[in-house]
Amino acid sequence: MSVNALYTDLSGYYDLMCLDIDYQAQSNAIRRLHQIFGNGGTAHLDLACGTGPHVRHFIDSGYASSGLDINQPMLDIAAKRCPEALFTLQDMSTFDVSEPLDLITCFLYSIHYNDGIEKLTTCIARAHRALATDGVFCFNAVDKDKIDNGLSVKHTARQESDLFTFRSGWHYSGQGERQSLRLSIEKANADATQVWNDEHPMVAVSFAELTALLTPYFEVHVFEHNYETIIPWDNVSGNAIFVCVKR
Repeated sequence: MSVNALYTDLSGYYDLMCLDIDYQAQSNAIRRLHQIFGNGGTAHLDLACGTGPHVRHFIDSGYASSGLDINQPMLDIAAKRCPEALFTLQDMSTFDVSEPLDLITCFLYSIHYNDGIEKLTTCIARAHRALATDGVFCFNAVDKDKIDNGLSVKHTARQESDLFTFRSGWHYSGQGERQSLRLSIEKANADATQVWNDEHPMVAVSFAELTALLTPYFEVHVFEHNYETIIPWDNVSGNAIFVCVKR
């Protein structure tokens, strides 16, 4: 077994790693929330869009969608999946747009890729500036005070003769503004088993702190992390969907 022997570029494994994600359900849920809280427009940008699966669903639902990411190989895949869309290599904490947007999304807890409160605050300000009047910024987040370091998720997927096992879990020390997402990919076949491990630094924030950062810019609505039914957040669970309407 070789450790860290798998490719350091995740783009080739990203879709396989996310095979169990229901992109359509997630996209439909945010589209419903946008219909309720938004301005009726269809100009959409997906932050940290990865290989573009959410963008594909928004385009198919009638949106004029675009995406940005800091990983060019991911964007190359996204451009093939969504040739109608514009994809740009940008950081979500410093991004610019040429025309006002009606909806900005950030799925899969990617808002936490803003590494630190300062960058998160800048991202929020950039999203506010990029939105048209009554535009909506939607994302999901995890409360640092509710993270259980002992929990992780796992799934397997087969690609030709290879069996992949993917594991991921949050880790927070209990102090400060940094948490991490720990990832592991195991690739096994008849000849060998390879393992690749990584730890992604991310911003740690409580929901109270996050709401305080958002409130100067947005009217904030918080919902349960449920893509099947729109339910207000119960003030207990550690995962939630934030719907932020531009003031």
